[in-house]
Amino acid sequence: MTAERILPLLVAVPLLGAALLVGAGRWLPRYTADVFGLFVSGGTGALAVAQLVGVRGATGPVEWVAGWRPEGGSGVGIVLVGDGAGLGLAALISALVTAALVYSRRFFDEPPPGQAGAFPALLLLFQAGMCGFVLTGDLFNAFVFFELMGVIAYALTGYRVEEARAVQGALTFGFVNSLGGYATLLGIGLLYARTGELGFAQIGAALDAAAGGGDALVTTGFALVATGLLVKAAAVPFHFWLPDAHSVAPTPVCMLLSGVMVELGVYGIARLYWATFAGPGGVPAADAHRVLLVQGVLTAVLGAVMCWQQRHLKRLLAFSTIAHTGLFLTALSALTPEAATGVGVYLVAHAGVKAALFGCVGVLLDRFGSVDERELHGRGRELRFVGVLFAVGGLALAGLPPFGTALGKALCEEAAGPGATVLFVAVSAVTGAAVLRTAAGVFLGAGEPPAGPPHFPRAAARGPRTEHRSAATGGRGAGESGTSDEHDTAPGPEQEGEPETTGSGEEPETAGPVTRAPDSMLVATTALLAGGLAVGCVPALWPHLAHAADGLSDHSAYIAAVFGSPETPPASTAPNWKVSGVLLDLLATLLALVLARTAPRITAGTRRAAWARPLRRLHSGHVGDYVACTVAGMALLGLLLR
Repeated sequence: MTAERILPLLVAVPLLGAALLVGAGRWLPRYTADVFGLFVSGGTGALAVAQLVGVRGATGPVEWVAGWRPEGGSGVGIVLVGDGAGLGLAALISALVTAALVYSRRFFDEPPPGQAGAFPALLLLFQAGMCGFVLTGDLFNAFVFFELMGVIAYALTGYRVEEARAVQGALTFGFVNSLGGYATLLGIGLLYARTGELGFAQIGAALDAAAGGGDALVTTGFALVATGLLVKAAAVPFHFWLPDAHSVAPTPVCMLLSGVMVELGVYGIARLYWATFAGPGGVPAADAHRVLLVQGVLTAVLGAVMCWQQRHLKRLLAFSTIAHTGLFLTALSALTPEAATGVGVYLVAHAGVKAALFGCVGVLLDRFGSVDERELHGRGRELRFVGVLFAVGGLALAGLPPFGTALGKALCEEAAGPGATVLFVAVSAVTGAAVLRTAAGVFLGAGEPPAGPPHFPRAAARGPRTEHRSAATGGRGAGESGTSDEHDTAPGPEQEGEPETTGSGEEPETAGPVTRAPDSMLVATTALLAGGLAVGCVPALWPHLAHAADGLSDHSAYIAAVFGSPETPPASTAPNWKVSGVLLDLLATLLALVLARTAPRITAGTRRAAWARPLRRLHSGHVGDYVACTVAGMALLGLLLR
């Protein structure tokens, strides 16, 4: 089978696997369903890696499904493009889905009869949607896969349908992402009206042929499509759905949302601009730079500020993801292959580190039934290995060499310039310090313990899953972290949790309190963190990342490859460690350690500060507020594009 023929399998195999799990799930035992899901997700990843190894230069195989090739530059066929960026992300997606399946082996209680394959099937569908999104060369089909990702993510976020807060978090996710989807579809319609084409390359070629620079309709189409991608990337002010979703989603789902789905929004922006709008008839580079820079700075700063103020550990990590998304966008604003290389390295390493941190939080939730930083104070002393993983993950977020996050941060700083370097050092230090502060308090008992008697929510015994509402909050929705973080009252539903596993192999009917984390959770978490380290320690990976960035950022090379005349763009220098970058990484790490050491005083001051209250209140949990902010964000894009 030729390389081109394998590309559709990266989407079809997980789709077929999900269908088989749904169809045969009523007869399959849970163990068989889990193993089958692992076989499908891992096999898809192996196919992606095999294809990636075979890619020479910046371009790769191109497959026109069913042979519908364009004639005379026009066509209606569906094209899959297996360049380095697409195949690399498909491999990353498959790796994280496999890790999530391993992690979830002991995640839920034994499912009801006939539903053993439900969760693995949803993860495989999620994998298929994400792989399709990164491989498609057609804008409309990117929207289709975009929506498939969204629908499955809604279902995974609200997987515990018996809990009202899970349903509310999923609905918030659905509303905001649906608005982004509608904007994207409208933008696609405008671009089709302007060019009569739907493919990235075809639209780009048509705009280039028009010459004379982009017009208002083209700019509006770009802004609308970019809106949907920025929503998926959780960029400010489109970010509200992410912390609310993380508050209620099962831990393996959080690993995928922050580990890879948000990053696909950043990839989508890069692919959209360079493949379609980077030519003479598209969006001027100055306008694209301004949009990405403003969005990036706003996202990074707000994400870091909100991350520092969180008590709810899943929301803390969610805002950390938002902050790092801002750094990715800031680096991309340079619009150079070197910037794309830096973002690629940073993104891949961040995926492993962030998923590993969520894995550690899932262990705490499983062991103690809470993800509230104050409730967990000093209670994690017995989980020494988890504490080490969590602390190392915080150092990796701060940029400690030789983690891949440190190498990616250094490359981005070099590409984006001195002004951006200050932002990168500050944001990485604050987000890393927030994690280190938590690690010190939870696993070492550092700092002052919380006032009042300890609160132990549902960790003492396992029972049927029921709807829990907090008397302290009147059953508020999952998104109202701002008010809950502002006061020292009993935690609301967004700060409570319940054990997510059945313990170390006991049957659910007889399982008592969880005495230790299942090995599957620890193995998956350790492997993910090791992956983030490997990105910075394995030089053989770096040329592949540089080639992928070259292909992603070369407008003419992408169009030529899709139309069957591949050309190899000039190869940029493979990334490597530099003394200046290492010193800046060490500076950020040192700042993170200092901030974590002085955290109690700084945290109390920021929570009482008048300037911080509006930010917390803005994250109200009310869909209407989030919709208004989304519309305001669309207006901001229009202003930035003039």
